[in-house]
Amino acid sequence: MFPLKVLLIEDDPMVREVHRQFIDRIEGFSIIGIASNGMEGLRLVKELSPDLAIIDIYMPYMGGLEMLSELRSEAYSVDVIAITAASDIETIHRVRQQGAVDYIIKPFTFDRIKKSLDNYKTYRVKLGEKKALLQEELDQILFIDSKEQSERESLPKGLNMNTLIKITNFISQEKEPVSAEEVAESIGMARVTARRYLDYLEKEGKVKIHIHYGGVGRPINRYGV
Repeated sequence: MFPLKVLLIEDDPMVREVHRQFIDRIEGFSIIGIASNGMEGLRLVKELSPDLAIIDIYMPYMGGLEMLSELRSEAYSVDVIAITAASDIETIHRVRQQGAVDYIIKPFTFDRIKKSLDNYKTYRVKLGEKKALLQEELDQILFIDSKEQSERESLPKGLNMNTLIKITNFISQEKEPVSAEEVAESIGMARVTARRYLDYLEKEGKVKIHIHYGGVGRPINRYGV
């Protein structure tokens, strides 16, 4: 599944470069194409089959709303995040009606686009885990923003939500349970810090401990979903 393929559609070269630099800093995503208007964007969607298209609304030749309409009429399954200066209610509503998973108003911060892409990545991971979902599981995906905010407020002192998401995503992508040392190496932190996050996730029921008995020495705790 990873990295998720991103098509970037933005007519302003300077803004496009900012988008590119931001996305390159976010784990799990790879930009596979860049377009400067909706017509080029449609062509690249057909040629490259991206997972996600990040589009502007105000563009020459074909704007974002018209492109979205074309995508849906031709039944392309690409997901869309709109990043635009358009802040009027009508445009926001129309973009959301066309199925955009998020709407970001310019100017925006790195943290805002990172939150959007991390949420989208979690959404894709959850959908890929099962062929069908219970209502409770679907609610957790659809209301991820409010759920994340609630969890952020209840985190123990010293734990960071973004790091917690990285660890959860790493574990969910591994086929076998992983050790605290493997988590620490992957995320780039001390093993004792990784253990704090893993103990919290285990306490919350989000990971399970699998005790691995090797040769000589103490058994190793490994963590899986």
